Amino acid sequence: MTKTRGEQMLELRRARMEATAPFLRGGFRPFFFGGALWAILALAIWLLALLGFVTISSNFGALAWHRHEMLFGFAGAVITGFLLTAIPNWTGRLPIAGPPLAALFALWVLGRVSVLFSALAPPGAAAVIDAGFFILVAMIAGREILQAGNNRNLPLVAMVLLLGVANLLDHLSAAGALPDSEVGWKVALALITLMISVVGGRIIPSFTRNWLAKRGVSNGLPTQPDRFDIVALVVTGLAFLAWITAPAGTPTGLFLALSSGLQFVRLGRWKGWKTLRDPLVFILHLGYAWIPVGLGLFAAVSFGSSVPQSAAVHALTAGAMSTMILAVMTRATLGHTGRDLVAGPLTWLCFILVTIGATLRIASALGWLELGIGMELAGLFWIGAFTTFLIGYAPMLFSLRKETR
Repeated sequence: MTKTRGEQMLELRRARMEATAPFLRGGFRPFFFGGALWAILALAIWLLALLGFVTISSNFGALAWHRHEMLFGFAGAVITGFLLTAIPNWTGRLPIAGPPLAALFALWVLGRVSVLFSALAPPGAAAVIDAGFFILVAMIAGREILQAGNNRNLPLVAMVLLLGVANLLDHLSAAGALPDSEVGWKVALALITLMISVVGGRIIPSFTRNWLAKRGVSNGLPTQPDRFDIVALVVTGLAFLAWITAPAGTPTGLFLALSSGLQFVRLGRWKGWKTLRDPLVFILHLGYAWIPVGLGLFAAVSFGSSVPQSAAVHALTAGAMSTMILAVMTRATLGHTGRDLVAGPLTWLCFILVTIGATLRIASALGWLELGIGMELAGLFWIGAFTTFLIGYAPMLFSLRKETR
């Protein structure tokens, strides 16, 4: 009997999975490793540039490069790893693995190098490679989801595609081709925060409910997303749109304040305080809490207070983005490599370090610490968090799945 093209592709993927090295058997492996390593290297380069020890040969200024690499390099890698790992669960299809995964990871690495040395490369080369990566990821993810008929997750694919657009806008801003030099990174920050809001709204109440149910709790369990969650997401999206297009003024401030309040209520509905004994669950609540904090700080900025915008930005990046990334990477790595979902000492440590780092960075922006010292200390704690992650989890990412007996 002649096999269909779909069956032939399935057999080819199975063969690739069996023949390939463990590191390339799932998107989370190379991209979690690469994202964590780049988090360390990129921040170290930024701190050294800040102190005057190195010069960044990029079309981006030092601050703009730091911003770009945190949003598109570091976060982009982990988003890709998460998406490529989640899609098989959503669709029932085998994961992208072997040479195609290696090629995609190589393109991401090339993007990091090309942006870092873009001042030495032909004009536009870095932008094509860097933005092209997100477009390719969106095409791969979209194909998998459409072929499986799993249209519910297409909005996440659209957000990845829009990240590619934001990436291109950031390159155009660096080249002085746009009147608004901040539009690219602002769109990226909004998209990443919305991604966290969407995915967090699915996994946080689900993991919390499962954890509580296993301990005999049957009343007052978190529920799946409902109309309130949709309203909170829509208002947050509109608040970001207002911030991007007209950041100053009472209307934008009101939108941001409302979105902050809705996100606080949303977080409270998930009953995170009941999970204090399990850091793998509680860290999800703690990381998400930075979103309403960041939105509230942005509201204060829009209302014309003395709060600097950098405090709000770092609440969403050093706080929500980085903490949620570590929370997802640790949990996903343990689960997809066959380990028990138990936080060991190194996991505890990386959660503590990233939380201290975020707190120090926001405190220094608010003037509660001397800015230079606060930034350097925050950077060291942040680097420590991702170094600790690699020490504890890199061996899992490079090894075969641990089979349970």
